[in-house]
Amino acid sequence: MYIERTDNMKGLFPEPPVLVGCACVLRPLALSDAEDLQRLTRQAAVYRYLPTFLFEKKYAARDAILRLYDEGLRDSLILGVFRDGRFCGLAEAYGYRAPIHKVSVGYRLLQEEWGKGLATEALRTMLRELIENRGMEIVTASTMVENLASAHVLQKNGFTLVNRAVDEDWGFPEPTPADKWIR
Repeated sequence: MYIERTDNMKGLFPEPPVLVGCACVLRPLALSDAEDLQRLTRQAAVYRYLPTFLFEKKYAARDAILRLYDEGLRDSLILGVFRDGRFCGLAEAYGYRAPIHKVSVGYRLLQEEWGKGLATEALRTMLRELIENRGMEIVTASTMVENLASAHVLQKNGFTLVNRAVDEDWGFPEPTPADKWIR
């Protein structure tokens, strides 16, 4: 018998939400977004500083979208980031721990969307939902030491670096030195 745990993402988000920010919308991916998702997952520069095991990389884009809000929602909530109706990337909440009101966040944008403030806005939109509407008290993030752009986005959103260059398993042959952030 399978018992649904309350500290998985379904406990925090029974249904994937649509989150409206000042400059972007975070919404569930639809099959019509498959081509855009495929374009994102094929951009090597986007995934250079990210774990190898991200959900959207496990399957072909169409299959990933079909699985995202049932199988995938057990571990993470992944929403598309859209500006003016155009797909720009993904925002994610994962690692929900109900007893301590904790969750982790991440994001990845198409390379052509870098440097436009969109990562900052997408993260701000996700944080507003997690803290104000879902009662999260601890929000964490991890970045590769080399990922200075993401470190800057986290700092602009009120995160503090709490541990530097901690070896973690990000799916690479060797442990990955990662910086740990908290808000």
